[in-house]
Amino acid sequence: MSRTQHTDVMCDLNHAGRGAAITISVIIPTLDEEANLARLLPGLRDGGGVEIIVADGGSRDGTRAVARANGAAVITAERGRGNQLAAGAEQATGDVLLFLHADSVLDGDGLAALAARMAAAPEAVGGNFRVVFDGETRFSRRLTRFYAWMRGRGLYYGDSGIFARRDVYDTIGGMGPMALMEDYDFVRRLEDAGPTLNIAEPAIITSSRRFEGRASHRIVWGWLKIHALYYLGTKPERLVRHYENAK
Repeated sequence: MSRTQHTDVMCDLNHAGRGAAITISVIIPTLDEEANLARLLPGLRDGGGVEIIVADGGSRDGTRAVARANGAAVITAERGRGNQLAAGAEQATGDVLLFLHADSVLDGDGLAALAARMAAAPEAVGGNFRVVFDGETRFSRRLTRFYAWMRGRGLYYGDSGIFARRDVYDTIGGMGPMALMEDYDFVRRLEDAGPTLNIAEPAIITSSRRFEGRASHRIVWGWLKIHALYYLGTKPERLVRHYENAK
């Protein structure tokens, strides 16, 4: 049974039971994400006072320049999403860490909702946002519904904007520096740590670009195969090769 809480409480941050506004650090792993960052970062800055850390894995385009122009701190990390997220979290100073993909869309309203929900529920250890996949394809709409179904069972991934309280993040061992499945590994530990939140509004709009040009049955089969191999103890480095071959 999932420990997810689906309350819709909103409150004034200064009267939320903890006595002070909650600060948020947004950690974004990047690799040649110039165009996506140019779309994402201005909206995040509208939240005001948020710490944004771009953990770059060796971009060759203008990713770093766009990040700095939009007020983000830029660090260089060993390539691989798990490594980059762990490196970004190490530098973060916020009360809540939000791990966000560069090809997602979230703005200041989303950050305000996150701060308010976490302030109103001091027992919550973290959680994620409701996901809506962009695009007008039937598969994108089905995938949006499938993600909602999985979330009801305590299962969610990095493209849904995973967040955690800083102290909880440290207590459960942080983000594993894994080449793949780092989000799944972290979420399992986060769900075991206590009740989690799912923020329905505003939802995160996330890109369906990795599904373009691929048959839906091949996408589902690849997802099942990766999870089966993970449960069988396959090393993340080998999982990456299977993942790349499934594209």
